[in-house]
Amino acid sequence: MSPQPARCVGRFAPSPTGPLHAGSLVAALASWLDVRAHGGVNPGQSGQQGSQWLVRIEDVDTPRCVPGADALILSQLAACGLLPDAPPVWQSQRGALYQAALDQLIAQGLAYGCACTRADIARAHEVAGRHKPRHGELVYPGTCRPDAQGVQAGLQGRTPRAWRLRVPDGEGEGEGSGNGAHLAWTDRRLGPQSQALDTAVGDFVVKRADGLWAYQLAVVVDDAAQGITHVVRGEDLADNTPRQIWLQRCLGLPTPTYLHTPLVRGENGEKLSKQNGAAPLDVRDPCAALTQAARVLGLALPAPTASTTVGDVLAQAVSAWQRR
Repeated sequence: MSPQPARCVGRFAPSPTGPLHAGSLVAALASWLDVRAHGGVNPGQSGQQGSQWLVRIEDVDTPRCVPGADALILSQLAACGLLPDAPPVWQSQRGALYQAALDQLIAQGLAYGCACTRADIARAHEVAGRHKPRHGELVYPGTCRPDAQGVQAGLQGRTPRAWRLRVPDGEGEGEGSGNGAHLAWTDRRLGPQSQALDTAVGDFVVKRADGLWAYQLAVVVDDAAQGITHVVRGEDLADNTPRQIWLQRCLGLPTPTYLHTPLVRGENGEKLSKQNGAAPLDVRDPCAALTQAARVLGLALPAPTASTTVGDVLAQAVSAWQRR
């Protein structure tokens, strides 16, 4: 594990596309435990040097949001004793912050308008003889990227539909450099990680063609605005981290530490998710749910009894997290 500062501000940031499931609780519990282990003692109180656990509702992708899901998520967390130390915030109310960040990137010459559709990008890959890997992304080929004189010949008179952020080319960025603009970082669980931004993702979207804010920009702006020092989230989000670190550097924002937790998988081996029909989290027995989530995190908690309370389970989990 990496050395950690005394102050810890963490967050759980669910999307309100449905209720929490077993995998969601693992991520929520891990982020809560990380803060409590750093001295954030009781819900509603700041701990050592202002340690806090926050909840952010990531409803920026409004077409996918389910009415009432945010309230349900908060009630599920409360049933498990996971209460934030400050009122939750909703991304849908924070557009002005995201616009200010985009304006800064444009002024720095780091963001540019893009007219390409997904079909355009796919055709460019076909022409180049490249194929999309299974579960992979189509790397943006740079069609609309301005040249050294700022000319966007690739627009060909089309109106830009989205905004993209330039990623570095050639020699690397980050903890040690390498070929292909490698950005290196260290995960507290997974260890040293790296990604070549130019060949893995290309210039990526920060404002979508439908006018909605992209996840990458919103999460970076919000983490900085909320003073997040420790990001603890599911391992499926690990490959987003290099893009977010690059955005932080472009905007002059601090980089938190990262820890990506194990995933809960279904019988088919796929990650549990709302998209593949994961069952809603059953909070009728929160002690059992918390104990199971803790075991996924490698914390050996005793089986709860009839007299075990939620507070008992959480106290045991905090002690186990500190002993890791």
